[in-house]
Amino acid sequence: MTDDDALDNYNNDWLNQYKGTSKLALRPGNTKDVATILKYCNEKKLAVTPQGGNTGLVGGSVPLFDEVIVSLSRMNKVLDFDEVSGIVVCEAGCVLQDLDNWLADRGHMVPLDLGAKGSCHIGGNVATNAGGLRYLRYGSLHGSVLGMETVLPSGEVLDSMSRLRKDNTGYDVKQLFIGSEGTLGAITKLAISVPRRPLSVNTMFLALKDFDAVCQTYSEARRQLAEVLSAVEFADRPSLDILFSEFPDIHREPFQDKYPFHMLIEVSGSDMNHDREKMDTFLEHCMMEGLIQDGVVAQDTQQSLALWALREDITMALAQAGHVYKYDFSLPLDHFYTIVEEMRERLSKVSIETHTVGYGHVGDSNVHLNICTPGKRGVTPEVMDVIEPFVYDFVRDHAGSISAEHGLGQMKPDKIFHTKSHTSVDIMKQIKTVFDPNGIMNPYKHVSYHTELAKEVS
Repeated sequence: MTDDDALDNYNNDWLNQYKGTSKLALRPGNTKDVATILKYCNEKKLAVTPQGGNTGLVGGSVPLFDEVIVSLSRMNKVLDFDEVSGIVVCEAGCVLQDLDNWLADRGHMVPLDLGAKGSCHIGGNVATNAGGLRYLRYGSLHGSVLGMETVLPSGEVLDSMSRLRKDNTGYDVKQLFIGSEGTLGAITKLAISVPRRPLSVNTMFLALKDFDAVCQTYSEARRQLAEVLSAVEFADRPSLDILFSEFPDIHREPFQDKYPFHMLIEVSGSDMNHDREKMDTFLEHCMMEGLIQDGVVAQDTQQSLALWALREDITMALAQAGHVYKYDFSLPLDHFYTIVEEMRERLSKVSIETHTVGYGHVGDSNVHLNICTPGKRGVTPEVMDVIEPFVYDFVRDHAGSISAEHGLGQMKPDKIFHTKSHTSVDIMKQIKTVFDPNGIMNPYKHVSYHTELAKEVS
């Protein structure tokens, strides 16, 4: 594809915050095509940006300059499924929701759920090691991905398509590509261990008075609901205020009163009566202890989807409300919401209207800190100077991670030293050089091949 209008979707990220100037997007239909493309580009030293559904939030899936875009969107077939072992083999371009629907007809599910599931690709999910909404239950893709086919920059095909759950033969090379953001090669096929779809799913949306109550409620959920607990999500009041303001015809207040904090808790298992009894006991205990101020329990699938939408649609509401400064951190729970409060206090002194919100995955200590400036003003130096480097310093000082699940992309490769040691980064650079000596794969991102661009933080 060479038409400027057609290339627009490939050159721009989902939030229209990162824009490349590529003049060529290629859409290979099979592994051989990918190998031919990468071999040619490597020989000619042409930079390449592999691209999946292009739903990333840090500019990792769009070119920085005029890199050749290689879209895997045509490689979207399910190739095999073993219902007994629960292992599916598919191409990297499968849309997450399409793959999940395909598995649903066979009583299984993808162990990953994202707000962007309608357009993101499973290959891109693996390349960014996406976490998602049910990480608490099913864990990381490092555990779910059993096999992988990858095309290296040289055009060689690295076949690690094992379907075995246990294989201790040498180094597990495929693990290097999970979370590598397309900087080592292009993922073309995957073998994934998929769980049985639960027969019973219960969803509750809770109102709480403070973040201490959020932490205590989560602790009780782990204690009382352990074997059926599948998701614990969190959203503060300002998050929901923006949601209701931007989508008044879709979402409404679930409670008569407004509360400062909210949790969505999902339990899933194989026995509806057993699961419901455990959930009712949990809710009764939390209400008696004064942890929960109010709550709604979904009575059917439609109500469950509506409660989940209260959490999932926050991202779209923010994007519609104005320019969003998005940050994705892992922090210990005792500092999880502190970063939101301190950021809100710092921004209260700027001359521009700002809305600081916090939401995310309490179950795996992943907070999404978002600052929204209403309108179409774009990045404002006054606001940015207050946000950075404060947020990265805060995460470093409280033993967190500067990227919980979004990756580094174009946004923060130079921030890596905040939470990774020099030794770790040196090893990453050596790995990059081994796989991609010419530096053609998704340059200027992740651990930059041009390492002199990285700022070392004392």
